[in-house]
Amino acid sequence: MTALQVSNLSKSYGEGNPALHNLSFEVREGELLSIVGPSGCGKTTLLKCVAGLVPATRGEVRVHGEEVSGVPEGLAVVFQDYGRSLFPWMKVGQNVEFPLETLRLPKAERQERVERSLAAVGLEGKHERYPWQLSGGMQQRVAIARALAYRPKVLLMDEPFASVDAQTRSGLEDLTRRVHLEFGMTILFVTHDIDESVYLADRLVVLRRSPGSVLAELVIELPRVRDQIVTKSLPAFVRQRSVVAQHIKDAS
Repeated sequence: MTALQVSNLSKSYGEGNPALHNLSFEVREGELLSIVGPSGCGKTTLLKCVAGLVPATRGEVRVHGEEVSGVPEGLAVVFQDYGRSLFPWMKVGQNVEFPLETLRLPKAERQERVERSLAAVGLEGKHERYPWQLSGGMQQRVAIARALAYRPKVLLMDEPFASVDAQTRSGLEDLTRRVHLEFGMTILFVTHDIDESVYLADRLVVLRRSPGSVLAELVIELPRVRDQIVTKSLPAFVRQRSVVAQHIKDAS
């Protein structure tokens, strides 16, 4: 079943300033699809169109068959700038619970979702902390927990680990794979990092430089359960990384 379908999508910011051109792909139910490409290929613009934050110039986006004409229900976004996405005056538990208020859930169910989501990202017992009391990596875990608590049909992630150090990034990548498998969530993951795109994905789409369009689609042939050292040492990982790197070079 198709969870997300992008069909002939084009986006221009004024005359002669195209960001995306005739872009088409789909994400299957429960799949993690990586979008990767050179700087300026329109990755963030694509995510904004998928999220209904900006209108497409042409083409359409559908989430579970419903055309996106505004921010769709059942969709959540984790942004790169975690510092701005969290409310500094709210405690961690309150930040995670905040989007649940629109769902009008019973208090007990809201609390259960907060508990499970924080546990899923390894932040048990951090409910009473404020975001500014946490490291950058832990703040991004709070942002992921908030998205998980909402139980979205589709989760969009816009270069979410670009602002953290390499060691923290590796841990967050493993966290993303783990919650993807645990929650069975459909994820569209945008990144500029080739290793990250291959390590995370079930399938991968490479974009050309602006105006962004699909250059290549690849099925990633790696074990579903992955490890930073073991997986990245596999001949299959090295081979597929090289293929993607060549596509990125061609896309530039």
